[in-house]
Amino acid sequence: MKALIFAAGLGERMRPLTNHTPKPLLVAGGKPLIVWHLEKLAAIGMRDVVINTSWLADQFPTNLGDGADWGLRLHYSYEGTTPLETGGGMLHALPLLGEEPFLLVNGDIWTDFDFARLPREPEGLAHLVMVDRPGHATQGDFALDDGGLVRAEGANLLTYAGLGIYRPQLLAHWRDAAAAEPGAGEQPPRFRLAPILKALMPDGSISGEHHRGSWTDVGTPERLATLDAELGR
Repeated sequence: MKALIFAAGLGERMRPLTNHTPKPLLVAGGKPLIVWHLEKLAAIGMRDVVINTSWLADQFPTNLGDGADWGLRLHYSYEGTTPLETGGGMLHALPLLGEEPFLLVNGDIWTDFDFARLPREPEGLAHLVMVDRPGHATQGDFALDDGGLVRAEGANLLTYAGLGIYRPQLLAHWRDAAAAEPGAGEQPPRFRLAPILKALMPDGSISGEHHRGSWTDVGTPERLATLDAELGR
């Protein structure tokens, strides 16, 4: 199994910290956010990791090299100067990921979730990790039903953790679900992943689980400082 780390975002809410450093390379607990992921991926036997890049893209190979420090092989999926959003970024990286399911993790989160718990072969097209809505989130993303399936609506909306297992076939008909996305007609296409997931939820293709442990979306300098202090303790 391979892994994909989303690291192409502009990090606009993190400025001025991201004026000269991509958000996944910001340090918390003594190491860059993305290195926490690399260590966990190596620990569960991953060898090939794809990192999508855009903003300050050259800093990733400069800081991470080819992955040998962690026993990994790093592959970089450069999207150009404009990030392709989550769906477009995944589509752009598929040639490097192959035909088998892959682990996806956002480069700007921190979590104590054990990656080894994720299914290597999801029953459907994706298996998502969900968390309780953080205090800064006004609304959740998806609901999790009693059968472990992710739904677009529900009584208790949770937040998608930016972590899961995906099959490449998830994007087989992406144009049908993402036709309304502003960048869907561009080349390469730029579109979000959420409409694709929502379109596939009614037939039970998206499963999930609720992680009740630690999770942080490092979206602001204040959240980064809080996480750094917590990890320091």
